[in-house]
Amino acid sequence: MSSSVPPVLPISNSQPTSTVSSAASEPQVTAIRTLISNLSDSLRNGLSQRRPWAELTDRSAFSKPESFSEATLRIRKNFSYFRINYYAVVSVILAVSLLTNPFSLILLIGLLASWTFLYLFRPSDQPLVILGRTFSDFETLSLLAVLSVVVIFLTNVGSVLISALMLGVAVVCLHGSLRVPEDLFMDEQENSQATGFLSFIRGAAAFAPAATAQPPAVRV
Repeated sequence: MSSSVPPVLPISNSQPTSTVSSAASEPQVTAIRTLISNLSDSLRNGLSQRRPWAELTDRSAFSKPESFSEATLRIRKNFSYFRINYYAVVSVILAVSLLTNPFSLILLIGLLASWTFLYLFRPSDQPLVILGRTFSDFETLSLLAVLSVVVIFLTNVGSVLISALMLGVAVVCLHGSLRVPEDLFMDEQENSQATGFLSFIRGAAAFAPAATAQPPAVRV
């Protein structure tokens, strides 16, 4: 009597496509989280160094400068002391200008999103594919550069940004020339600290290549 051998069932070691795609997108998500975290830390650190707003708007410390050289000297001293406050004032002017021009705000957000997701945090092993055509890194950078020129110089985005910046610089210069800086205590830390509002970009840029250069290997 012969014994029957049970059939051997095939075993598949392939993993679902969703698992592979999610593992490949993890570095991009991590880089974006690092950017947001560095941005939040930089803003908190910068705002913690601001001067009291009451000291900035003290009406008893305002006087007309006697000469142009005195006005420029006041501007330099006040900018060194109220630097963070001046940055905040210019940022508020920029925000108000963009909010009053929603079309420019939408275009600027779209441009920043294009640079963020199509170039800065796009995995290096995944080329850009549009309408079935594959674009290299140089072609992607060229397209984004052309798009930036079109958005900034061929629409009203550039005029809105330039007008807001000019207005902010004018406000800062007017305040700096009228504010008497003799009663201000200049910290020695002003020249020793290198903290800025754009330091988060350096941290995210340094992390993004490391996060996207070596995608996680999937073993089967």
